[in-house]
Amino acid sequence: MKVAVVGATGLVGSKMLEVLEERRFPVTELLPVASFRSWGKKVRFQGREWTVISADEAIARCPALALFSAGGAMSAELAPRFAEVGCHVVDNSSYWRMDPKIPLVVPEINADVLQREDRIIANPNCSTIQMVLPLAPLHKAYGIKRIVVSTYQSVTGAGQKGIVHLETERAGGDGVHFPHRIDMNILPHIDSFLPDGYTKEEMKMVNETRKILRDESIKVSATTVRVPVEGGHSESVNVEFNTPYELSEARTLMAGMPGVTIQDDPEHNLYPMPINAWGKDDVFVGRIRRDTSVENGLNLWCVSDNLRKGAATNAVQIAEVLLENGWLEA
Repeated sequence: MKVAVVGATGLVGSKMLEVLEERRFPVTELLPVASFRSWGKKVRFQGREWTVISADEAIARCPALALFSAGGAMSAELAPRFAEVGCHVVDNSSYWRMDPKIPLVVPEINADVLQREDRIIANPNCSTIQMVLPLAPLHKAYGIKRIVVSTYQSVTGAGQKGIVHLETERAGGDGVHFPHRIDMNILPHIDSFLPDGYTKEEMKMVNETRKILRDESIKVSATTVRVPVEGGHSESVNVEFNTPYELSEARTLMAGMPGVTIQDDPEHNLYPMPINAWGKDDVFVGRIRRDTSVENGLNLWCVSDNLRKGAATNAVQIAEVLLENGWLEA
């Protein structure tokens, strides 16, 4: 199958290549696409080198699938052009996510919304994906009334520039990507601020959660925070349900969700940490406990590799659904 990866030289694009190879996706011809500064460079995939090309050249070669991780502006311009030549586009930017005509998919939760005619499919925000995965079975069982979430997000969520900023500071220099120092610091600021004081990242979690769980009544309050960690996002999640629940049953429901691993043994200091989630595809959940301050409340802590399940792996899993349904043609 002819597959394009748009943004192939970036942090997420490189991870997409890695995940495609790991999961043995049937790529017979790779079309790595990047900006003009990278044309002619080589990327390694399936034991050989492939030349980075322009989007125009990739479109002319009519790939069956394109995985996008090149930012919203590029997705807005290029995704429709790839779709016009019969390509299925899975886009990792935020541009298409809230378009009512575009499916926003976490395959374990709502793969059923996909249709053969969907040519552009949105990959959710990394912080949203790892939160809704353990919450989906709980919502089905008890109905979620309200979520309060605080995130602790890796610098990798800002791409290569975020890593360079942190490493430059740790080497004694001055980083230039974040508005303040990130090493030995925490920034309660991801993406730009909106007039109401929330950031775009926080509102992504609000709106995307409702769309993925198919319930506009869910109230979500998010605070997203950047921390000096190089791999993996962490989240403190407080949930209030519409109906009573049993803690043991809630734990069982989350444990039974594909892609969720429970790590919850406080007596032996077992709980999810980004250092252990890095390089893995699951969402790890722990610190599961009843919130005694509110009726039908639950607290949990979840951690996931934001470049894998939060981006590349989820995108490839969407492509696998298309393949399984017979909607991708080699």
